[in-house]
Amino acid sequence: GMVGYPEALTDPSYRGQILVLTYPLVGNYGVPDQSIIDGHGLPKYFESNGIHIAGLVVSSYSWEHSHWAAQQSLAKWLSDNGIPGLYGVDTRALTKKIREFGALLGRIEVNP
Repeated sequence: GMVGYPEALTDPSYRGQILVLTYPLVGNYGVPDQSIIDGHGLPKYFESNGIHIAGLVVSSYSWEHSHWAAQQSLAKWLSDNGIPGLYGVDTRALTKKIREFGALLGRIEVNP
């Protein structure tokens, strides 16, 4: 199903993986307050209490976020958690390769 990036990045099933998002614009609604808890004592806007992905790859990143629930930008959230991210990648072509060959080994090097 369709979920936003806060839910996807905190989904434990993606632990240790580089997540590739094909949506054409990412970052435009920021990241909501992580301290808001639902009636069951779970994070309201997240799948767990922390980011589980090892890296994020997107086609286009919005440096300006605007949403009533936003507490910070996606870039700051990733940076604060030591998660590298890339933008400017043809994520649809990359997804075609992943579909053709299956899960691929890869890594993101920041300032090697």
